[in-house]
Amino acid sequence: MKLDMEPLIHAYMDGTISHDEMARLNALLLENAEARREFAELLNMDSALAALAAGWEEEALEQAQTGRSTAPSAHRAPWLMATVCVVILMVAAGWWWQVAHRPFATVESVAGAAAFQPGASLHGELHELHAGTLSLITRRGAHVVIEAPASFRFESAQRLRISRGRLAADVPPSAKGFTVVTPSGDAIDLGTRFGVDVPAQGAAEIHVFQGEVIAKATGARQQQSLRGGDAVTMDQGSSTTRELRNAAFIQPDEVSSLKAGLAAGQRTRAEAALQQLREDPALIALMDFEAEAMPGEGVYRMVQGRWPGSRAPEFVQVGDHLKLDVGGDRSWPQLTLAAWVRIDRLGEPYQSLLHTDGWSKNNPGQVHWMITQEAVMRLALIGNTLAPGADERQGYPDSRTPVLPEQGRWMHVAVVYDSAKKSVRFYLNGRLDKETRQEIAHPARLGPAQIGNWNQRDRKLSGRVDELLILGRAMTDDEVHTLHTAGNPYR
Repeated sequence: MKLDMEPLIHAYMDGTISHDEMARLNALLLENAEARREFAELLNMDSALAALAAGWEEEALEQAQTGRSTAPSAHRAPWLMATVCVVILMVAAGWWWQVAHRPFATVESVAGAAAFQPGASLHGELHELHAGTLSLITRRGAHVVIEAPASFRFESAQRLRISRGRLAADVPPSAKGFTVVTPSGDAIDLGTRFGVDVPAQGAAEIHVFQGEVIAKATGARQQQSLRGGDAVTMDQGSSTTRELRNAAFIQPDEVSSLKAGLAAGQRTRAEAALQQLREDPALIALMDFEAEAMPGEGVYRMVQGRWPGSRAPEFVQVGDHLKLDVGGDRSWPQLTLAAWVRIDRLGEPYQSLLHTDGWSKNNPGQVHWMITQEAVMRLALIGNTLAPGADERQGYPDSRTPVLPEQGRWMHVAVVYDSAKKSVRFYLNGRLDKETRQEIAHPARLGPAQIGNWNQRDRKLSGRVDELLILGRAMTDDEVHTLHTAGNPYR
């Protein structure tokens, strides 16, 4: 095709093209898209079209002044003016079509979001993510993970507007300047890794994991530079510093593990295990938080649990808590506590998993289950004492293995108490971690209690709780292992 085109174009440009050659060129340009592309390339569209326009103006002026035209122009102008106009319109239309239809982002991976498929293109339309998690890559290479429930749309490859939801972004130099727009303000990337949390009610948060981000609250005159480890809440035209919750955001590698878990049928196994627990005669309480009516009052956010579309209370601010009333006024010689938790950050003196309100010296056996500042589990029953030779230094049974490596991922924590055997057994992700012996071991007492906090400000839990189990018997090692294996969202 190119060899056929070149002589015709050169003859046209030299002004020596014949009537038959002109007809052939015109037919090629009108009928063949490849010919039009070659024509544009050989003419060097920008300069050639400018020259043609100038030539047409000069010819028109000369003809108006002299009433003459040269022989080549007589058969060039009418044909080529019409043809080139068609080419211009078709090339321009094609260019605009390509620009309008180039995706701003592409779906890389999906975990439980049925409305999205890997490889799908995202343009400027509004997207509602009701369940699951998406991993996207923008046209400039920024990796973005969005967790449901979320409402978002791309305004360009470099601008994402999110009115609700949680996202984590990993932005390479090629996408520097990538901006996330929220109702409370904007996060402008300067080459970094960061997260944005836009709750259904409340102000948006920016968390910088690495690098630098510019935060500009809506209506604010000044912007704020945030660096790795910084976090702010944007509200009513101002930004307020807050603690970093870097582990609250799902990263791309976790999306793949969650996707594999769903494909392996883990959710079905988890539901079967829960049904079996509901039929256990020793069941005191089993909270999966799926019912619209929560089991107690409190202050917390309701977010997605470890399964797509599931629910879990999230504790973010100091004072966030969920009140319960379990176990009545009974004593429990044996007790099993287990939960799926996702810890956002560690370092608080204590993070409350379950704290009874009746804790006092006059009420032996009241239960406090927590994660300590050393990132280990603790089960404290008031009035109990450790057996001689115990290695704990603060007077209460502690687990051995810190949960720090599990920060930012769902983990299964469990503790089994037996007052007759005077033993406390700790489990992390289905494995026995440590057994501690007690010298004095009262039967456990429950009653009114709180998750996520307690009456003191040093008991703040930062994270989510999913499936809290309270069982009035001692589970075996195999039972705890099976419970974790069935409920594990990862593969």
